[in-house]
Amino acid sequence: MYSHRGGGGAVGYITTKGLRPTPIPLDIKVVLIGHPLFYQQLYALDMDFKELFKVKADFDTTMDRSEENVQKYAAFVCTFCRKEKLKHLDASGVAKVLEYGSRLAADQEKLSTRFAQVADIIREANFYASQDDAPYITSSHVKTAVEARFYRSNLVQVKLQELIQRGVLLIAIDGDAVGQVNGLSVMSLGDIAFGAPSRVTATIGLGREGIIDIQREAQLGGPIHTKGVMILSGYLAEKYAQDAPLSLSARLVFEQSYGLVEGDSASSTELYALLSALSGVPIKQNIAVTGSVNQKGEVQAIGGVNEKVEGFFEVCKARGLSGEQGVLIPASNVQNLMLKEEVVEAVGSGKFHIYAVKTIDEGMAVLTGEPVGVRRVEGVFEEGSVNDQVDKRLKAMAERLKEYPEFVWSRRRE
Repeated sequence: MYSHRGGGGAVGYITTKGLRPTPIPLDIKVVLIGHPLFYQQLYALDMDFKELFKVKADFDTTMDRSEENVQKYAAFVCTFCRKEKLKHLDASGVAKVLEYGSRLAADQEKLSTRFAQVADIIREANFYASQDDAPYITSSHVKTAVEARFYRSNLVQVKLQELIQRGVLLIAIDGDAVGQVNGLSVMSLGDIAFGAPSRVTATIGLGREGIIDIQREAQLGGPIHTKGVMILSGYLAEKYAQDAPLSLSARLVFEQSYGLVEGDSASSTELYALLSALSGVPIKQNIAVTGSVNQKGEVQAIGGVNEKVEGFFEVCKARGLSGEQGVLIPASNVQNLMLKEEVVEAVGSGKFHIYAVKTIDEGMAVLTGEPVGVRRVEGVFEEGSVNDQVDKRLKAMAERLKEYPEFVWSRRRE
């Protein structure tokens, strides 16, 4: 039997006695600095948190690239150099730092407020200026610092480009093919991010299975990517299935992809491949594609547009620029272009091209060089156009399926 007399010791608990300091007056302010996600988690899970920390202040990672803020940016650079006893920047050097700030923000109209990264670039640029025994840090020193910082971490990119160059990873940059498009993705290594092309293919057959996402079936596709693929069915249904059922069995896949594919930035790429496979109209392989799409066929903005453009440019440069290669991007991403000087010069000289489109029809016109066609009042597309060939193929497959009423089309799920 246990007795409750005598406190905790009677039931097996050990109690200790120690010194209890006398309370003293304390008047302090506690400031926590961290990621917004942690604040939200603490606010939701810790009942005392909202009582102890009543004032919240969000700090943006970008600011407008206005004349006033440009002057403040330049003042920060000057103050930083004076504080750390570095060489000062001349006008070209300051301009290059501003360009780097917009590059970090990935926006022509913004400047990054990640001043720690800006400061690191200035410190390294000062080293190169000292090596040259230059009185000031110039744009060339800042450019060298930015390139050197990327070079020290881009071994994975170099290896991938080597695999493409040697034909291990199959990426075509010339000719044309049916149901095949060069998609663009971004790989992040923490301190750097770079773009890499990958082949997206589509195949078509009779059936009622609809669009099958092979990445999802193999559990290599994330939920956002799956959503992007499902949107394609909505686009096809609204555009081509108003007077006949949508009957097809299509399969989409990222070729030679062995890791998780996430995001919807390749949904327009997959739709181009699908439309090409349905119409039989080949796609130009010298143009790589990025952009998400909605059910109305509008091409939507994506992230990492600079890295994606530069990634395909590097592949084309390694194999030889023909003057025909380029990248197809959403028109709404033009404001985000802050490309390397080398790419800007290649575009300016006509050796590389950037095409901005607002709709799938515009994109198909660029990728095929064929008339896409619009639906006429009588309900049919212009004769011989890409849309007309897609529409006729879908109707033909629907008619063909009527010959097999006893056949039940199903898909085995493991």
